[in-house]
Amino acid sequence: MAEIVVSAVITVLCEKLISGDLMKLARSEGIDSQLNKWKKNLPMIQAVLADATQKQIKERAVQLWVNDLQHLAYDIDDVLDDLATEALRRKLNQEAQASSSSSKVLKLVANCCTNFNPRNFMYGRKMSSKLDEITAKLRDLVDQKNDLGLNVNVEWSNIRERQLEQTSLVDESKIMGREGDKEALMGKLLGNEGCNQNVSIVSIVGMGGIGKTTLAKLLYNQEKVKDHFKVRAWVCVSEECDVFNISKAIFQAVTGQNKDFANLDLLHVALKEELSKKRFLLVLDDVWNEDDSKWELIQSPLLVGAPGSRIIVTTRSTRVASVMDSQQTYPLGVLSNEDALSLFAQQALGEKNFDKHPTLKLLGEGMVHKCGRLPLALKTLGRVLKENRNGNKWEELLKSEIWDIDDGNKILPALKLSYYHLPPHLKQLFAYCSLIPKDYVFDKNKLILLWVAEGFLSQSKGNKSMECLGHEYFEELESRSFFQHSTDGKLGYTMHDLINDLATSVAGEFSFRLDGQVDVSDMDEAFDKFRHFSLVGRRSGSYRKLNELLRAKHLRTFLVMSDGLENDSFLDKVLLELQFLRVLSVMGLNHMYPSNHIITKVPESIGSLKHLRYLNFSCTKITCLPEQVSELYNLQTLLLHNCYQLSSLPESFAKLINLRHLGVRNTPKLNKMPSGISRLTSLQTLTKVIIDEDNRFKISDLKGLTDLQGQLSIMGLDKVINPIQAKDANLHQKQGLESLELKWRKVFDDSRDEMIEYEVLKELRPHPKLKFLKIFNNNGMRFPSWVGDPSFDQLTELTLHGCRSTHLPTLGCLGSLKKLIVERMSDVKTVGFELLASTASFHGIAFPSLEVLKFEYMLSWQRWLIDSGDGYETPTSFPHLHEISLRCCPKLGEVSIGLIPSLRVLYIQDCSKAVLRSMVSLSSSLVELKMGDVKGLTQLHGEYLMHLGALEDLEIKKCDELRYLWEQESEACKCLVSLQKLEVWDCKNLVLSAEKEDNFGISMESLKSVKFYNCETLESYNCPKSVKNLVIRDCDSLTSLTFSAVQEHPSPITESIVSDCDNISPEKDFGFLPRSHLTSLEISGCKNLKSFPHEHFQNLTSLVELIIHDCPSMDDSFPCGVWPPNLTVLMIGCLNKPMSEWGHQNFPTSLVQLGLYGKDSGVVSFAVVDDVGNTTTPSSSSSFLLPPSLVSLRLVVEKVHVRSRLST
Repeated sequence: MAEIVVSAVITVLCEKLISGDLMKLARSEGIDSQLNKWKKNLPMIQAVLADATQKQIKERAVQLWVNDLQHLAYDIDDVLDDLATEALRRKLNQEAQASSSSSKVLKLVANCCTNFNPRNFMYGRKMSSKLDEITAKLRDLVDQKNDLGLNVNVEWSNIRERQLEQTSLVDESKIMGREGDKEALMGKLLGNEGCNQNVSIVSIVGMGGIGKTTLAKLLYNQEKVKDHFKVRAWVCVSEECDVFNISKAIFQAVTGQNKDFANLDLLHVALKEELSKKRFLLVLDDVWNEDDSKWELIQSPLLVGAPGSRIIVTTRSTRVASVMDSQQTYPLGVLSNEDALSLFAQQALGEKNFDKHPTLKLLGEGMVHKCGRLPLALKTLGRVLKENRNGNKWEELLKSEIWDIDDGNKILPALKLSYYHLPPHLKQLFAYCSLIPKDYVFDKNKLILLWVAEGFLSQSKGNKSMECLGHEYFEELESRSFFQHSTDGKLGYTMHDLINDLATSVAGEFSFRLDGQVDVSDMDEAFDKFRHFSLVGRRSGSYRKLNELLRAKHLRTFLVMSDGLENDSFLDKVLLELQFLRVLSVMGLNHMYPSNHIITKVPESIGSLKHLRYLNFSCTKITCLPEQVSELYNLQTLLLHNCYQLSSLPESFAKLINLRHLGVRNTPKLNKMPSGISRLTSLQTLTKVIIDEDNRFKISDLKGLTDLQGQLSIMGLDKVINPIQAKDANLHQKQGLESLELKWRKVFDDSRDEMIEYEVLKELRPHPKLKFLKIFNNNGMRFPSWVGDPSFDQLTELTLHGCRSTHLPTLGCLGSLKKLIVERMSDVKTVGFELLASTASFHGIAFPSLEVLKFEYMLSWQRWLIDSGDGYETPTSFPHLHEISLRCCPKLGEVSIGLIPSLRVLYIQDCSKAVLRSMVSLSSSLVELKMGDVKGLTQLHGEYLMHLGALEDLEIKKCDELRYLWEQESEACKCLVSLQKLEVWDCKNLVLSAEKEDNFGISMESLKSVKFYNCETLESYNCPKSVKNLVIRDCDSLTSLTFSAVQEHPSPITESIVSDCDNISPEKDFGFLPRSHLTSLEISGCKNLKSFPHEHFQNLTSLVELIIHDCPSMDDSFPCGVWPPNLTVLMIGCLNKPMSEWGHQNFPTSLVQLGLYGKDSGVVSFAVVDDVGNTTTPSSSSSFLLPPSLVSLRLVVEKVHVRSRLST
């Protein structure tokens, strides 16, 4: 499959061969004649590549020729890159020498010396021999081209094999899991949804093999559909989009006639007459066309249909759906696990499920997972196993790769069809993704930077940057279902497993992904051919095979995808042996940053990697980069994120004139920048700059970096003493910046000038396209007017931290602001109307988009008001605000901000009870309330509770004055009707949940989870019958734990934990046990617990986990050998009675884990139940009979003697 990249590569090579600097160097070295031969021969070869691509499918000789051509193209590219790098090196040396020369004469001498030194002479001889060798190989390939009979004028579009044409017939009984999709689409076909026009288009979009055509067939043949539409027609559009042929196919499907037409106009007139004023349904299956003009021609005779006419389009591309003006797009997903398993059973066994074949079900589930629940893959794999009940065969197939099945399966051709339709430049981008492991969530931006480094995006396309072009190409591949958004909540993308297999297949012998499953012992020849490599997980054992990789001398990519290298010394070997690397990364392509503590330094030999474009040493323990890094003239991307020990960059950093991306996020010890950063005018990413007193980097140095984008953090702004320099930074012109951090140091001393800092901030106004802004520790007594200016209509998040302004800026007019954080502004005493609007006559909506508002560590803040005080009506504000957080605002006493009906989440910490009272009254829709260290709060009175009818989650922490949760239980039950979760932490004076137990027996019906932690004075608790999870820990004064009356069909208590509660003693406290449905029970650290109703254990049929330990006062009757019948986990010990006196213990047959704890436990005997009949009664006083189900046995005991009869 080498044709995937060779065409695009040759195009790039031809462009390089016309480079002026390169050819100038070649002429000076006398090697231009060979390059001219390449100029002549490469286009001749490229002209026959389309024919070669088609013929290589069946002709092995052509396939070998294409592979040889690809390898030679890589070699040519390496040589040209070497020449270009040498030309650049000489140019930089000349400029350096010229700048240090004081006269034109010296400059002339410098140029002469540069051109005629011994190193240059040896370089020319070395390159001449390389060029001669390549020229000979290229001549041989040209000769072989003629011998193979490859033709010139073959269109690329003809390479595609004709797909089996689909008909509209379908066996509905064999369709699984599409009932919901069918009903949804039936509504779109038969309803009035989206019917502004007579004819509307419904597109079914999804990856190849997902069942788009099958679903369309199912819809097409529904009786309701047949009755609803007067005319139905099915056309397969999987051939090249020829307007005449498709129109004729539609005419034939509508009329059933095969008529000839002299031209397209006559055909369209006839089709228009057939469809005029008729409600029709037309299915266009497998559409690939993305040409607007072609679709306009095709649909022109179709628009005369009666109202309600529909066109169903099946396609793999959302772009196709857009081109066809689809009013309704329906993305089709994979099958559910249950439906996928049923479909596989149908195909493999001829049955609806695995009920009659339980031994094959687990293997079948593995097959389903392997196929990613993709219907076409399931059918194909199922047919391989048709009527085969041999489990060994199934297991063998499960462990093999799907591409190894050589019996005419359809999944590989089906997915390749998507690939074949890609243009050459997209094919090489997709093939490169074979380096990505299956199920790997990757960052789109990082992948694009790799594409840039490999030279895949070097073709010029207008004024677009390579990165912009990469984003366009990525989106195109995504629209064709090659990439999909991660479904696990993470940011990033994944590839379907079958798509990943396709990438591996088409990448062929040029890419290699090493994991623990790959055997490299018989790959001697293959290593020489590898150009791209990725390492997937050292823990899989793949590191042991890495030394073999050093034989791949021409490797271009060395990419560690998971948790780093195991050996720092191996990196030295890589740099010495793999001299053609363009990508070197010890980190992966996702958002995860696991620390790589193995790598502590970057070897100096890295300077020899002259071809290197991408270098990633993020998350390592390196302290610096060697000066040799500055010799990497081609370097485009340098990533050093999360290098917490990094303290310096090379002094000659400015020599990296091609650097486009410098990432140094989270490098706290990096406190100075190298000189000359301003000369790196190609920089697009510069995550951090530090202004220092030595003027190594000045704020004005940002002026020439016009292409900056993404994130920029400017530190050390207190060193800027002239606001004109800040103005020269031209931040307002850097429209690519999305996130900006402006940081002054947090120490305010006499060296700080508030007027200068105000003026500096004023001049640092960014471009209005900014999305995220953070301002730290500015000493100005007010904010400049641009902070909050409505022109920043894309700003979504703003943080003001530690600034000395006495008032907040007007921010209410920021239309897109969703999150506002104000923290550590110790001089602010009042937050008033000015926050909402600049004038009292403002009539708009303030903060129209704000969702989250946080005030934290506002030590002087006293009043929060929004009344203008001038008689004007208070403007509408905060219509979408759902979360407010007030933390550490100890002086805040007055809050008057009106109602906020949208408020759902409220956090109050280290504030007064008056603030809490005011805040809970803002909204009757609060769902979550968390409070901590609320001063003066003794209980939640009715004035609090009356607003909490919607509350589901209540958390109270460190409220030391709290004695009761509420005054009356009945009042709490009446108000907290939605409460599901109650947590109380570290409330040292809490005595009871209610001051007055006036309605004992009434409880909160909605409450599911209750937790008390470290409430030292809590005396008792009455647990509502609805609770499923109860945890009480470190409540030393607890003497009574009761449960509300149990209904006839109680809500089962699924978990109960009572631990470190010293005074629980009476047996009646556990009287709930016989009637409960506990699933988990823990009692630990209860020093005064004396009895336990173990005689009722047999009734606890739902209990699966029991933990009882550190209860030294437990009476001698426990344990007695009776256990809940369905226990799976038992942890027990450190009781009053030593383990040696427990007597005969016959543990339940369901037990999986057993843990025993104790001191001075004496002699204990263990035996497996099956052994008992073959042994005599143990002589020790305690015999523990272990069930065969036991998997784990843990002994944490002192001075115990164990006698064991455990079988191995």
